[in-house]
Amino acid sequence: MKADKLVYMANQIAAFFRAQPAAEAQTAVAEHVRSFWSPAMRRDMYEHLRAGGEGLDPVARAGLETLMEREAPAGRTSGASG
Repeated sequence: MKADKLVYMANQIAAFFRAQPAAEAQTAVAEHVRSFWSPAMRRDMYEHLRAGGEGLDPVARAGLETLMEREAPAGRTSGASG
């Protein structure tokens, strides 16, 4: 899936959870993406994050980075940086 569509979707998810405290919103974004996005969509988003994550809302970015780290194979780092 194209990165711009994934960014749009992630930002919409973040907007939905924005009323929650930041840490809770980030966790909610991560859990929503884990539950409802396909592995291929998540891989495409992680690639976008490693390339800089252009266009991502800060809450979306934080939640996705958390999920990316959680899903990374043991002993491998994501290389994502803010």
